[in-house]
Amino acid sequence: MKSINISAINDLATDQRVHRMAESLAGEGYAVRLTGRRLGDCLLLTDLPFPVRRFQMVFTGGPLFYAFYNLRLFFYLLFLKRPALLVAVDLDTLPANYLVGRLRRIPLLYDSHEYFTEVPELVDRRGVKRFWERIERRIVPKLQYAMAVSNSIAEVYTEKYGTPFVTVRNLARSYTPEPYPDFHKNYASKYKIIYQGALNIGRGIELMIDAMAQMEDAVLFIAGDGDIRNELERKVEKLGLRDRVVFTGRLFPGELQRITPQCDLGLSLEEDLGLNYRMALPNKVFDYIQARIPVLCSNLPEMSAIVHSYRVGEVCISREPHQLANQLTGMLQDGDARKQWECNLERAAEELCWEREEQKLLGLVRSAMNE
Repeated sequence: MKSINISAINDLATDQRVHRMAESLAGEGYAVRLTGRRLGDCLLLTDLPFPVRRFQMVFTGGPLFYAFYNLRLFFYLLFLKRPALLVAVDLDTLPANYLVGRLRRIPLLYDSHEYFTEVPELVDRRGVKRFWERIERRIVPKLQYAMAVSNSIAEVYTEKYGTPFVTVRNLARSYTPEPYPDFHKNYASKYKIIYQGALNIGRGIELMIDAMAQMEDAVLFIAGDGDIRNELERKVEKLGLRDRVVFTGRLFPGELQRITPQCDLGLSLEEDLGLNYRMALPNKVFDYIQARIPVLCSNLPEMSAIVHSYRVGEVCISREPHQLANQLTGMLQDGDARKQWECNLERAAEELCWEREEQKLLGLVRSAMNE
C-alpha cells in the first residue's frame, strides 16, 4: 500500500482541510500519516483513523519555532519508511518537505492554504516578510504539483512563479443537519449568530462584538481560539455582554456540525488587510452553507462571489457597528428573504461539497504518483 505523509505546522486537531484530504486519500487506498506539532493546550486526537505524529516544541513562537519545527520535520521525514508522496501544507512546512523530497527522490505536493507572505501578521514586518519571500522564490518555481484554496491565490502564484496551481476549495463534506434540543435550552435568546475560525487580527470579530452591543434578543457564538482571545474577552466584559457573547473555544469538526445548524446566521467579516484576506475563501463560508444557515460576509471578491452567485445571504454594506447591527437585525427578521435563502442553501449545499471538490485533489495525487 502506498503511503502519503501530510505535514502541517498546527496541532491538527481542528484543521478541517487536512482531515478531509486525509480521509479522501485513505478512501482511495493510500496509507495516510499526519505530522504536526504539540503545544501545551493541544486537543487530544483519539478519533482519527490514521497515524498522527505531533512534535513537542521547545519554542512556541518566533523564528526559532519555525526553524526548530522544520529541523524536526526534516529528520523525521528523512528516516521515515519511504512515503510515495509528501504533502506540505503552507510555506512554513515547505523547506523540510522540499529538501527531503529532493534527497530521497519523493514526489511533493504543495498545498497553500493562504497567500502566506501577505498574511496580516507579516505585512508590516518587512524583515520577516522578506525572509519568507526568499524561501518562496527559491522553492515554489521548482515545484511540479501545487494547489491553493481560491482561484485568486492560484492565479497569482501561477503567474508569479510559472508553477501551475490547481484550485481546491475548502468545501465541507455533505451532511444533513439534525436537531440539537439541549442547545436551545441552554441559550434561550431568540436569535443565534455564529463566527467560527481563528481569533486573530483582521477577522472582524471586534466589529461583531460592537454590533452585538446594539442588538437585542441575540447571542453571538465565537467558536475558535487564537492570539487575541484574551483581548476579545476583555472587550466583552467591558461592554457587559457576557450573557450575549459566548466563547466556545476550539471545537472538533463534529462538534461544529452539531452547533452551527442551530444558529440563524453565520459571519465571515474579514478586513481588507492585504492580499491574503482580499483573496481569501474561508472554509467557514462553506461550513455555514452545509449547515443551511444564511451567510453575512465581507465585500471581498472570492467570498462575496459565492454569496452573490448562490444567493445564500448578504454582503456587509458597512463596517460601522450601528449599521452592521441594523443589517444583522434585518437578516434575522426578514421572513421572506429567509425562506428564499433556505431554498437556495439546499441547492448550494448539494453543489458546494467536498465529495465533488476532492476529485481535483485525487487527480493531482495520481499525477504525482505516476511520475
